[in-house]
Amino acid sequence: MPLTFTADPAITPTLRDGILDVWTDVTNAGGAVGFVAPVTPEDIRPALLRQFTDMAEGRSRLVVGHDEDGRVAATAFLTRNTHRLMTHWIWLCTVMVHPRHQGKGYGGDLLAEAERAARAMDGVEAIRLGCRGGLGLERFYASCGYKEVGRVPDAIRVAPGDDRDDRDDVIMLLTLT
Repeated sequence: MPLTFTADPAITPTLRDGILDVWTDVTNAGGAVGFVAPVTPEDIRPALLRQFTDMAEGRSRLVVGHDEDGRVAATAFLTRNTHRLMTHWIWLCTVMVHPRHQGKGYGGDLLAEAERAARAMDGVEAIRLGCRGGLGLERFYASCGYKEVGRVPDAIRVAPGDDRDDRDDVIMLLTLT
């Protein structure tokens, strides 16, 4: 059953808690979404509250997908670039599909919905995102139309002395014009 997507939903306690649950579960399943497992919702709450502040101030938009039971199943944030020479592109960040829903095509659906939301933003010509290399994310984003435009080797430090192969910061771009 497909997800039901909403852009810029009203922030309710149920939505907040649903996003915290997804973010926690994605992180604890090994997802590269800004935290290192193990985490609790309380570890993530300050980052989510900053996102909500950015939304309230018009700097960020939220796209959320709900499953057939009405639970939050997928999220992504679109964040305006504040540099005056770069306002023609936005960041796509914290792209997440709950582990129980992965492998169903919902990630592609989420990116398509985020693209629709970005196209509705005045002056936006491209979406840029960063992802951790070596996890297959580059292939996934490429399958959704994004192009790798840069790579910074060893830019991601998960922990001191961590010598994994997935430390590259990969820069992906989707042109909208």
